[in-house]
Amino acid sequence: MKYKDYYAILGVERNADADQIKAAYRKLARKYHPDVSKEPGAEEKFKEVKEAYETLKDPEKRALYDRLGTQQPGHDFRPPPDWWKQFAEHQGAFEGSFEDIDLADIFAGLGGRRRSARARGGPVPIAGEDYETVVHLTLEQAARGAEVDLQLAMPEYDEMGSPRRVMRTIKARIPPGSTDGKRLRLAGKGGEGANGGPNGDLYLTVALHPHPLFRVDGHDLYLDLPIAPWEAALGAGVEVPTLAGPVQLKIPPRTRAGRQLRLAGRGLPKPGGGAGDLYAVVQIVMPSVLTEKEEALFRQLASVSTFNPRGHFAEGGHR
Repeated sequence: MKYKDYYAILGVERNADADQIKAAYRKLARKYHPDVSKEPGAEEKFKEVKEAYETLKDPEKRALYDRLGTQQPGHDFRPPPDWWKQFAEHQGAFEGSFEDIDLADIFAGLGGRRRSARARGGPVPIAGEDYETVVHLTLEQAARGAEVDLQLAMPEYDEMGSPRRVMRTIKARIPPGSTDGKRLRLAGKGGEGANGGPNGDLYLTVALHPHPLFRVDGHDLYLDLPIAPWEAALGAGVEVPTLAGPVQLKIPPRTRAGRQLRLAGRGLPKPGGGAGDLYAVVQIVMPSVLTEKEEALFRQLASVSTFNPRGHFAEGGHR
């Protein structure tokens, strides 16, 4: 029996997951499909790629194949005796002498011997390609959800199997609370399959536009909240914007700059229910212009206050 390195044929690592194997197959199958490919030897290459994929996509077949170990591609080898026992548990005794056995026949036999459509004289079905695109959203759209129209150039095939690119409009519903970088899958909205094969999938990656007020961290939002010195000292009730409209927020007395005041559930919605939080980050802001009376009041405060904001400088100097 001659060894075939199915992983090398698909161009993936031996620890590749099912999605990586599927993506590699779709890419190569599209490249070498005999109905559309201009590559020399495309039909044989396509059969080789399909044989590798049919084995590695099935967990049982892949496990049996992996037990064969790594051999030199094209060289004759014999599986270990216990391998045939495991194979027989899935399939039963293999008919024919050892010399007659082909690696493809072994794995095609698992689960029943199915002849390909091409072996029956018809065209081989092939799945369509997966596509990816970026969806740009405002923060408000991300919060409430949005329906977007996507204009994408995708291949279609005429009656002769020749590909051509056409513009397609795809409507996509973005669920509420989609965060920056979130990946969404639209099943069957990718490239068209050939010869009755299934369509590929379309993957959308969400990109949020910067917001003039809010910063986003997952489902939480951050807002710089300017307050006056007397509001920081005495406390106050202030109006704070949120994505759902303004709300009242209580500023505790003696609030320092940089303190984060939490408004629970005022962030972006979460897929499983609930929402993130909004954090108002306190910024103490001085008036740019003082009236004579305001200046006099500040001077009066300075004359009676014992507060020294730089007291820790002296403490640090004695260490």
